[in-house]
Amino acid sequence: MALNGAPDPSGEAEAGSGEKPFLLRALQIALVVSLYWVTSISMVFLNKYLLDSPSLRLDAPIFVTFYQCLVTTLLCKGLSTLATCCPGAVDFPTLRLDLRVARSVLPLSVVFIGMITFNNLCLKYVGVAFYNVGRSLTTVFNVLLSYVLLKQTTSLYALLTCSIIIGGFWLGVDQEEAEGTLSLVGTVFGVLASLCVSLNAIYTKKVLPAVDGSIWRLTFYNNVNACALFLPLLLLLGEHQALLDFAQLDSAHFWGMMTLGGLFGFAIGYVTGLQIKFTSPLTHNVSGTAKACAQTVLAVLYFEETKSFLWWTSNAMVLGGSSAYTWVRGWEMKSQEDPGPREGEKSTVGV
Repeated sequence: MALNGAPDPSGEAEAGSGEKPFLLRALQIALVVSLYWVTSISMVFLNKYLLDSPSLRLDAPIFVTFYQCLVTTLLCKGLSTLATCCPGAVDFPTLRLDLRVARSVLPLSVVFIGMITFNNLCLKYVGVAFYNVGRSLTTVFNVLLSYVLLKQTTSLYALLTCSIIIGGFWLGVDQEEAEGTLSLVGTVFGVLASLCVSLNAIYTKKVLPAVDGSIWRLTFYNNVNACALFLPLLLLLGEHQALLDFAQLDSAHFWGMMTLGGLFGFAIGYVTGLQIKFTSPLTHNVSGTAKACAQTVLAVLYFEETKSFLWWTSNAMVLGGSSAYTWVRGWEMKSQEDPGPREGEKSTVGV
């Protein structure tokens, strides 16, 4: 049981000796994509319940986020111990807390904390149906920060797709306001979450060498640092008092849902890597866009909401712009890898 998304050498060797039947490969891909969809959508709906349920009435978003980080930390350490005791059962890196490494990862951990906290705060204040549009500017920030921090330019076609996303975002905000359901605070948190997601992606590449290139080690240190930093934040914001006044603090159902939320938070990293391994980064992005569409439809049906044509148009613009950006970037990367056949060579590149 390999808990990573990288192709393993034994699998490549098997592929070289003979590929699996098409039907089996198609079934594997369908199962992996379905697992990703179920995990991701379930996590969003469960987090919405924990953060903003009328039946729960818990106003402690930082504590919810802290607990999910704690569950992830314990799972990482548990799997590491299991891998050490039973090498054949689980393929997981050895994890030992090194304070020097923790300090090296700390700047990224601050961005990571911002990312998961603003994500949850956005979900607390906006509906699940608007959640995707509220956090839709990640692609735009990717382009902007790549230029500002990495001095990487972007093609005109990619910029055009970003303009579609921005247009969809503003139309979505306008329609939420027109329907009287706009949360300005939640929208601001969504924009900040998008910014942190982009920063997290950029700084992850810089910090990976400090953890020997292991995503799971980075996950462990990020969550350890997050747990340590969340504790004073809980006290500063007074959430400890909200917990003491919480009527269901001794409820097994509440702690079960909280733990399940932490399990989903851990699992999403695994199934994301699994989907990329069995498909490709481009297909993963397309799957994520389709999942967001399904999630929006499910939210509207589940919460029995009625949305206008322009509201649906804003979602279509965001999803369409994101898909177009993914396709353009994939095409550009392919063009860079395959500059074209040399003179006298036959072209094997198809459109």
